[in-house]
Amino acid sequence: MSDWTSRPTVLGTFGVVSTTHWLASQSAMAVLEDGGNAFDAAVAAGFVLQVVQPHLNGPAGEVPIILAPVGGAVRVLCGQGPAPRGATIEHYRSLGLDLVPGTGPLAAAVPGSFDAWLTLLRDHGTKSLAGVLTYAIGYAESGHPVSPLLAATVARMRERFETEWTSSAEVYLPAPEAGALFRNPALARTWRTLLRACAGGTREAEIEAARRIWREGFIGEAVADFAAKPAMDTSGRRHASTLVGDDLVGYAAHYEEPAGHDWRGWTVYKPGAWSQGPVFLQQLALLPDGFGYDDPDYVHTLVEGTKLAMADREAWYGDAAPVPLDDLLAGGYNVGRRMLIDARASHELRPGGPGGRVPRLPDLPAAEGEAPAAPTRPPGTGEPTVGADGATRGDTCHLDVADRWGNLVSATPSGGWLQSSPAIPGLGFPLGTRLQMAWLEPNLPNSLTPGRRPRTTLSPSIAARDGVPVLAFGTPGGDQQDQWSLHFFLAVALGGLDLQAAIDAPNWHNASFPGSFHPRTMSPGSLTVESRLGDKAIAALRERGHLVTVDAPWSQGRLCAVARNPHKGTLSAAADSRGVQGYAVGR
Repeated sequence: MSDWTSRPTVLGTFGVVSTTHWLASQSAMAVLEDGGNAFDAAVAAGFVLQVVQPHLNGPAGEVPIILAPVGGAVRVLCGQGPAPRGATIEHYRSLGLDLVPGTGPLAAAVPGSFDAWLTLLRDHGTKSLAGVLTYAIGYAESGHPVSPLLAATVARMRERFETEWTSSAEVYLPAPEAGALFRNPALARTWRTLLRACAGGTREAEIEAARRIWREGFIGEAVADFAAKPAMDTSGRRHASTLVGDDLVGYAAHYEEPAGHDWRGWTVYKPGAWSQGPVFLQQLALLPDGFGYDDPDYVHTLVEGTKLAMADREAWYGDAAPVPLDDLLAGGYNVGRRMLIDARASHELRPGGPGGRVPRLPDLPAAEGEAPAAPTRPPGTGEPTVGADGATRGDTCHLDVADRWGNLVSATPSGGWLQSSPAIPGLGFPLGTRLQMAWLEPNLPNSLTPGRRPRTTLSPSIAARDGVPVLAFGTPGGDQQDQWSLHFFLAVALGGLDLQAAIDAPNWHNASFPGSFHPRTMSPGSLTVESRLGDKAIAALRERGHLVTVDAPWSQGRLCAVARNPHKGTLSAAADSRGVQGYAVGR
């Protein structure tokens, strides 16, 4: 392989950051320079991402965070809110719905992102709330340069904002031009008012006061009041949310043990099966002994393993029923699953029966067709697309930080997109739409259930080498996250590539399983590849029965990664050039 990379891998000893936007990366680095640790820096970056990438995440969205404090155990901080108490299958069915809408208040889960960031800051950070919010407030007040994709998203939503979501029009219209400065004074006022209201007392007391204000103070009241107002959604009708004040008051982000899997001297840690994360682990478990980066069947083997793991995701993952995760990751089970992989591409959804259980799948929407007419993700590396009716396939952000003390953190904030729901008047941000990922059928692991989390695709990662956490990584991309990030990890672990070279390597994904977002379609046998994979490899995949769509040469993925080398005392970081906005910084 060529030594050329799109960018150099950033090397240092003091601290490194990689995020999906350069302003978030630089803000996190400023926190490190000011004496903060990796967790302070992550919180600052998380709030900046809400300002500069509002089409990818917002304060009322969600975030899973996986952290490895120096000298401590790897933990998951769950910032995925549950379904509100009134979000019953019966309620949605009574409205004539067979899927949760992809937009609008009715798709809102309890917001989880804000409380998760503040919980991380309280428990593991050292900075004050004002100290980490100042960067986001500055960009909201003074403006930030608009990316072409943010400008395009607002432009596509203009008619919906003008005719239906008029509170969003007040925030985002007139539609900004790419490169122009965009300001969100309403959001800046929200954060400044919050800081004044919680000022006084210790650092921890101020953070706790802010969490209470979010739940039941002026923010919580505004959220609950606006959630009760019907708004147009993808059903073509106006619906109100089931979210009420008691749902906000009763929610708190919480810590969990991560899911983990040992593989060839590595241990990879992921959020549990309320997320998509264990799919990554099962793909590792499905790899045959002796599998190498130069294996002639490399892409075919990985694609077929993804199909099996994703079929198991659909049959077994969720928060509405116990998940047999130990059995799903067990060696014997995956040896049997591996035998299903042969020389031909499968066009079937084939869940397994771990521990002798009988899988149950939802009533799936019709497949999109044998061969997708266009790439299943458009050029733009997984940014959300917006249809004429306001329907979206949402996307997200990612950030990773490593500091000089040995702390690592990886987070994938998402939801609360500007195109997901009307902006809440006076606050400057909308609700999220994560309930669209739950099924309106009973007795499934991912059935819509009050008080239970909808299964999410969000999937940050930390990997340990010989028991020592050394690598944090992740990517936006919905169902593609645990495909793109697996390919990156194997390029590092099997191919010996440095971080940037592993990110730059040609990438691909398939969609042979039910999509997690409305309208939940699938494309059996589909495989979207970057043209850089090469004509010979593409022809071989087609001969095996893969329905290949050749996408732009730099289109698949938006990875971020940081690493530490305990033996050399060095840190490294890299970010995907595909997303145009992602950057790694450090020294």
